[in-house]
Amino acid sequence: MSKPYRDFNSYLRQLYGCRVQKISLDAGLTCPNRDGSLGLGGCIYCNPRGSGTEAAARRESLARQLESAKSRLKKRYKAKKFLAYFQSYSNTYAPLPVLKALYAEALSVPDVVGLCIGTRPDCVSNEVLDHLRELSADHLIWLEYGLQSAKDRTLERINRQHSAAQFAEAVARTKGRNLPVCAHVILGLPGETRQDMLDTARFLARMQVEAVKIHLLYIVQGTALHSLYQGGDYRCLEQEEYCALVGDFLSLLPEGMIIQRLTGDPHPEELVAPSWSLDKQNNLRSIQDYMLQNNLVQGARHEN
Repeated sequence: MSKPYRDFNSYLRQLYGCRVQKISLDAGLTCPNRDGSLGLGGCIYCNPRGSGTEAAARRESLARQLESAKSRLKKRYKAKKFLAYFQSYSNTYAPLPVLKALYAEALSVPDVVGLCIGTRPDCVSNEVLDHLRELSADHLIWLEYGLQSAKDRTLERINRQHSAAQFAEAVARTKGRNLPVCAHVILGLPGETRQDMLDTARFLARMQVEAVKIHLLYIVQGTALHSLYQGGDYRCLEQEEYCALVGDFLSLLPEGMIIQRLTGDPHPEELVAPSWSLDKQNNLRSIQDYMLQNNLVQGARHEN
């Protein structure tokens, strides 16, 4: 059965004619919301370890991280090409010479055809974007910007330390260099209503970003969100509630927008709640079931 949304794997297969897998990297960088430039401690949900593998802490080179993952992914998925995903923390937040060396190392690994660079919209200089535009002549280059919500009051509440306007400005500069943008959003943020979350979908549709990643807000041990949860000041979304939100969110996006992710991948040993977030395949099926039952596909409610 075909999916009721445009998925990333199909997009990559159309581009390269084979299975292409992303490999998550830890480049040992940090974030202006952790090092004191903007704040300390990061967003209220931020894992102190970052979202990567802690490979940098083990002094593992990018090339080694890539080669190690390649062998596993070739066996598991029959993948033939790979994208180096700079995932942990903010991967444009370093001097340009440092970034150039990191990107070059990743692209030097055989069968790596491009980069996906996760970062914040408020720490991407024009010089970095110009370099990435040069790389895009021979490689697939994606910028992945964390928006999380289009509501500034929510961004303030979660200690995000940037605004929706800053996101829009970074997207404009990036798209002006013909670099595709993937926006990250989180459903279930403290204080957000269903309408707030669907307004974020409408915002992204107007921004005409090329792709979206949708994440569930789950609670990681030792975070500020964990403290809120323990104090009874935060309630996690239920599975049925989340799957319906995702289905409705997708219906508001343009049908051509690529959907890179529909939920998160919490580490079981760090997860506090909700426990249902660990059953990824069931959650994906439930999203599709909701869309089928409600006669929804991506773009069905898109407002031109």
